[in-house]
Amino acid sequence: MSNSFFFSPRRWYTPLLSFSIALGIGASTPEVTLAIPWLDILRQGVQVYQLYNVSNREEVQLGQRINQQLVGEQFQLYNNARVNSYVDRIGQRLAKNSTRPDIPYTFQVVKDDSINAFATAGGYVYVTTGLLKAADNEAQLAGVLAHEIGHIAERHLIEQMRETAIARGLATAAGIDDSTAVQLGVELALRRPNSREDEFEADARGVQTLGKAGYAQVATIDFLEKLRSQRSTPTFLSTHPATSDRIARLREIIDSQQANRGEGLNESNYQAQTQPLN
Repeated sequence: MSNSFFFSPRRWYTPLLSFSIALGIGASTPEVTLAIPWLDILRQGVQVYQLYNVSNREEVQLGQRINQQLVGEQFQLYNNARVNSYVDRIGQRLAKNSTRPDIPYTFQVVKDDSINAFATAGGYVYVTTGLLKAADNEAQLAGVLAHEIGHIAERHLIEQMRETAIARGLATAAGIDDSTAVQLGVELALRRPNSREDEFEADARGVQTLGKAGYAQVATIDFLEKLRSQRSTPTFLSTHPATSDRIARLREIIDSQQANRGEGLNESNYQAQTQPLN
């Protein structure tokens, strides 16, 4: 399980752009790309996503479907109300202070010893029990969650789904159907390598959100440095740009005079909240 620590053209020409791209995807004749007529789609009630212009409602619905596949088939959620409530409380605090607070967010703990976290579409964020154990304090955990919220705020998964669908010839003139979109979202959520640009962008959004929520921004750097010092590379870092590059960027972004100001650095309080994991 890999982690994710995610252009919108004007509305009036979005359908035309989507249609034009679909016509050029792996087809030699118009008949192939027009294999799913609009009227047939409407009659069948099939959800179709135009990945150039996904509404908030559509993205949340897509995230729900992806979540059903992940929870039902790929991993097991950690069943402890105290820990789950704690993580959700931190996540919701961050979400309200993010650049995209207008969608519902769902924060879930995955029962897995690996140090990992990732986000999908529509506000769904996942963090492993292994990462919760690895964090020293609440601000470090909040830094991870804020990074994942940054991916969601920038719609990185939707962008990667669009690029992958085009590359594989999965799109039609209408867009991409619901079932294909869900399967592609599951695949990318679990196995996608994240681009340098996406990661740096999520880092920048994350520390901005962290500060607005009242947490000490230095915690993000502290956690990355702690993971970098481990003998084996945690899953959390394996698909990301070089950790040293990320730390250097974060030091440029964060005001050194303000870095240690904020909440969440008390280790004993964090250990008390996550005690069921021990």
